[in-house]
Amino acid sequence: MTALELSSPVAVVGTGTMGQGIAQVALLAGHPVRLYDAVEGQARTAAAAIGARLERLVEKGRLTAGDRAAAGDRLAPVDSLAELAGCGLVIEAIVEQLPVKQRLFEELEEIVDEDCLLATNTSSLSVTAIAGTLKKPGRFVGLHFFNPAPLLPLVEVVSGFASDETAATRAYETARAWGKTPVRSADTPGFIVNRIARPFYAEALRLHEERAADPATIDAVLRESGGFKMGPFELTDLIGQDVNEAVTRSVWESFFQDPKFTPSLAQRRLVESRRLGRKSGQGWYAYGDDASRVGPHTAAPAPAPASVAVHGDQFQAHDVVKLIDEAGIDIALKEPYDPDRPGWMELPSGVRMYLADGCASDDAETAVIQFDLALDYRAATRIALAPSVAVSEEQLQEAVGLFQALGKQVSVIADVPGMIVARTVAMLVDFAQDAVARGVASREDIDTAMLLGVNYPRGPLEWGEALNLHWAIDILECLHQEYPTGRYAPSQALRRAAAREDLCS
Repeated sequence: MTALELSSPVAVVGTGTMGQGIAQVALLAGHPVRLYDAVEGQARTAAAAIGARLERLVEKGRLTAGDRAAAGDRLAPVDSLAELAGCGLVIEAIVEQLPVKQRLFEELEEIVDEDCLLATNTSSLSVTAIAGTLKKPGRFVGLHFFNPAPLLPLVEVVSGFASDETAATRAYETARAWGKTPVRSADTPGFIVNRIARPFYAEALRLHEERAADPATIDAVLRESGGFKMGPFELTDLIGQDVNEAVTRSVWESFFQDPKFTPSLAQRRLVESRRLGRKSGQGWYAYGDDASRVGPHTAAPAPAPASVAVHGDQFQAHDVVKLIDEAGIDIALKEPYDPDRPGWMELPSGVRMYLADGCASDDAETAVIQFDLALDYRAATRIALAPSVAVSEEQLQEAVGLFQALGKQVSVIADVPGMIVARTVAMLVDFAQDAVARGVASREDIDTAMLLGVNYPRGPLEWGEALNLHWAIDILECLHQEYPTGRYAPSQALRRAAAREDLCS
């Protein structure tokens, strides 16, 4: 099955931000595009807005004046659904309410030709349910673009329970012909990206609710240590707190209130107070010309220790030992590698330092400081430390000074299980493995979707393999012991993947 012919008109129903973006993509791909909106005059307003954006592309040298004129000739706002007859594809981008979408497609089914492909841009509703009232649901698919549609390459092509393979393939090939990177997804709550990305937001909100650290510090650690382009608090402010919370709640309810997807009370309160982020001028952060941005907690300069004793293999943190050596700090290797015992480092004051393992260091008799996971310890510019209650101020300053000597800024957070980056990445790895096992999408499509849809530094499946899947299991098992709600219980899919990894090693 090939892509939709360029001569075949594409209709977009709903002319808000997403509808306009999708229309622009189809238009620049070479299709005639018809715009319809139930609000009188809105389709013409949207057509004018698209025309203005195309003019800006001409001004920037990204589009020729001739191509701009040709695209304008192909764009037609219409006043009724009846004028969409003869279209080869109709994409809906209206309000996220199931009955409204169902009524729309029931009407369209009576208007368009039998070979017309019908598609929804829904991000949170069931594709199967939207098509459930249609006489011929086989030609119905999900085409989930990401905002802004003209810029972001990812499109999730979602097959509902009754979708024909030929319809899904045509939708896939059409998205690819439009210059997008399509991925195939089953009709599961949240599809690929909004399902697997939940822990990125949820763990940050949980840490905030536990007063482990403030939003600015959590964002900075995930960016500067974890390698994420944006932290979850600034990202949800950009998305809109109401939008992000609604997707979280929809996925949670669709999974019958599975504790792994539990929404955040803190975010609910933010939405109730109408602090929705950038669009309202206030979210987790303040916005506007006179707004001051709160920075992350950063420890003051401290002297570095003269030496470090290294006990055993540091596994995922082995680069830390290399950096210590390069910084000119004496290293004493104390114990050989023991696969049944995690490695640790000891500073001259006697404090022990461990890579975050998912358990809180709340032993009142042992001075322990955990340090967080980094995507790349050499490239990381910030490290989070979590001291146990037995750690003295002198011992904490010694640990701070050690990482500062390695060129890192240091954020000291509360002693919470899994810290910030480690628990977030372990959950993302688990969610991705579970999605593969349940047939949501292929391994390649899952990593592609997370790289392109939410700009993660690594696909979660690739990340898990690089860290070792047993590491993720150990983190989650410790978290599950600390929070025995089922939220952190490692999935059977993750356990099976780790067992297969052992067989292949």
